[in-house]
Amino acid sequence: MKTMKWGAAAMALGLVHFAAPAEAAGGKTLETVKARGVLNCTGHDGSYLGFAEVDDKGNWKGMDIDLCRAVATAVLGDPAKLKIVPISWAQRWPSLQSGDVDIIIKASGGTLSRDTELGLQFSMSYYLGTTKVMAHKELNLKSLKDAAGGTICIPAGTSQEQQVAAYTAKLGIKLEPVLIEKTEELEQAYFSGRCDLYAQWGPTLAIARIAKSKVDDHVILPDVLAVEPEVMIMRQGDDNWVDIANWTLSTLIFAEQEGITSKNVDEIKAKPTSPQVAKFLGVTPGMGKGLGLDDDWAYKVIKNVGNYGEIFERDLGKDSPYKMDRELTNLWNNGGVLFPLVID
Repeated sequence: MKTMKWGAAAMALGLVHFAAPAEAAGGKTLETVKARGVLNCTGHDGSYLGFAEVDDKGNWKGMDIDLCRAVATAVLGDPAKLKIVPISWAQRWPSLQSGDVDIIIKASGGTLSRDTELGLQFSMSYYLGTTKVMAHKELNLKSLKDAAGGTICIPAGTSQEQQVAAYTAKLGIKLEPVLIEKTEELEQAYFSGRCDLYAQWGPTLAIARIAKSKVDDHVILPDVLAVEPEVMIMRQGDDNWVDIANWTLSTLIFAEQEGITSKNVDEIKAKPTSPQVAKFLGVTPGMGKGLGLDDDWAYKVIKNVGNYGEIFERDLGKDSPYKMDRELTNLWNNGGVLFPLVID
């Protein structure tokens, strides 16, 4: 099975480079997770609304969290066999390399330096997002070029730092960066007026504006600083683990494509609509052996977590507080860029 690597934007400045551990070359992650009986997956050091957030009862939710649950279900058969490890943006890479987490699912882009210098490996993209800038409406800015000399809040330790630097250099303007790592503190700095601008991943800006109930007071400028594919990230040298991440994501997308949901999966399993679907749901053998998983692992993922569309609508879309449109993060046959790998 061929490993897939995807690269897109440049890495944020100032991160320490970590060599891949010797264990990664042995492809031991699946065995380690099975022996432990729990998948260690990334959370956020605070709330990253829509992707990784904690409710008032201490329960994690969000798209990244649901993808962690999907991987846990694929490997261990139960979404509850999951430990969410809260980490900051800068902690992502050392936490993975040290073995504190088994996989990074934390709104992280696939970049060249993360691949070739940090010894990381990527899944297919699960969300295609743009980096954009929000501004206080009272400033009456039409585009980022009008903001020359202003201050801009940027999440520290992320690729947005370099994206802002590159884009402003292309425009021939200078902005004063205010770098803050914690999302809550970053948003407080912007909404309190400490910064004129706020550079972030587009979905995060839209959610922040809605969450603060200040849609009319802030504008998202038309500038697109970068397009970044968000990916699941693993250590290099463990192709089987990368395959499991890719096929877990593909399972969510394939199920949506075929109209298989958490509500009807039992009915379709009892009467598969095609030989492909029969194999997918474990009715006929072959879905799991090559990955080191049970043949009904995909069935369990859909039954317990839902398909990609169910996850999106629950965490970001019409069934969430944020009511976001899917835009490019839609199926290939519905105007988007998502597609499953082929089950044969």
